[in-house]
Amino acid sequence: MTPESFLAGSPLGLETYHRVRSLLDAVDGVDTRTSKSQVAFRRRHGFAYLWLPGQYITNPAAEVVLSIVLGRHEESSRFKEVVHPSPRDWMHHLEIRDARDVEDAVADWLREAAERAG
Repeated sequence: MTPESFLAGSPLGLETYHRVRSLLDAVDGVDTRTSKSQVAFRRRHGFAYLWLPGQYITNPAAEVVLSIVLGRHEESSRFKEVVHPSPRDWMHHLEIRDARDVEDAVADWLREAAERAG
């Protein structure tokens, strides 16, 4: 499966994917892996995930979510939810309503997450 086939029913998801991908082009070694549930951005480890909450819940608040793994809790109110799934990782969930939501602050978080993912 490709990111394009996974996101085929979501023009916003596809536009968001291309925007994230272009931001990460400057980071060496970033790969994408697509499954039935998400597009994962990886280096040695996954560090960001693009997914469609409508696959899991009825009437989601947003069509697309970008989840970013940081080594710290980012206090930004932009995140819908922040969870601490392991001692070294904080998962930050950002609801995307427009591809322009992926702007400078998000680009900084993505680069930080990518660098940390080795």
